[in-house]
Amino acid sequence: MSSQEGKIAIITGANSGLGLETAKALVERGANVILAVRNLSKGEEAKQFIISQTKTEFSSRLVVMSLDLGDLQSIKRFAESFQATYNQLHMLINNAGVMVPPFSKTKDGFELQFGTNHLGHFALTGLLLPVLKKTEDARIITLSSIAHRGAEIYFDNLDGEKGYKAGKFYGQSKLANLYFAIALDEKLKEASSNIKSIGCHPGISSTNLFRLGRETSPWFVKLLLPLISQSAEKGALPILYSATHPDLQGGEYIGPNGAGNRKGFPAIEKPHQSAANREVMDRLWHRSEELTGVTFALEN
Repeated sequence: MSSQEGKIAIITGANSGLGLETAKALVERGANVILAVRNLSKGEEAKQFIISQTKTEFSSRLVVMSLDLGDLQSIKRFAESFQATYNQLHMLINNAGVMVPPFSKTKDGFELQFGTNHLGHFALTGLLLPVLKKTEDARIITLSSIAHRGAEIYFDNLDGEKGYKAGKFYGQSKLANLYFAIALDEKLKEASSNIKSIGCHPGISSTNLFRLGRETSPWFVKLLLPLISQSAEKGALPILYSATHPDLQGGEYIGPNGAGNRKGFPAIEKPHQSAANREVMDRLWHRSEELTGVTFALEN
């Protein structure tokens, strides 16, 4: 990765796992990184961990800010606070997520996974668009997952009130993330914007997501995960590649190049056919605008 000196990045969910490793790598290359986290104390712990693993002078490059993606008011406050302080944003990395929790809802009444993983990042991106438009070669990186394969969008049951299966709703949220990344890049290109939207996924990486809504990971996860997964450090490589590789044009989907795209080094990957339905993509965009109240002012 080339020098990222002077660039500004926001990473959601940067206090652990992929977000933490991404933040560590970017700050080592000279970037200024905002750790956008729900729990400020954990964010400060992450900041101190990064400093301890790198150099003490990196302290000024790391800023912890409060962001709850399950609360639209928190997202709005974060976007306003960031734009009151910064006039550029080179990298918005939509990383945070929840995976297969028991049925619950966000503060705004959305099913937790769809509301946090997709709608929260949709709203955040739209609200930060003004500062992204001021920045040369800005990038929006949205994390999907191999769980998008075979998933679908349950338009008649987005809130889960008609029935909830945690795995299927996780797949829905990750399919929504990918549709968002693709649709956003198309809209940016139509508006002749220099902002690039890129989707990516980490394969199967050993992170806190595999606690599966529990305090600790189940025994079978602890047994099997080392056999099929890669480290969070390696899982962060597709994110870093998406955020910094100079040859990317926007609209790509980046994932590991190993068998089943579960492990390996970053490479351009073709999304599963689940993400190829134009009608679903357009319907999801409009429904997301309705639910969040956020629209994208894409014109310069």
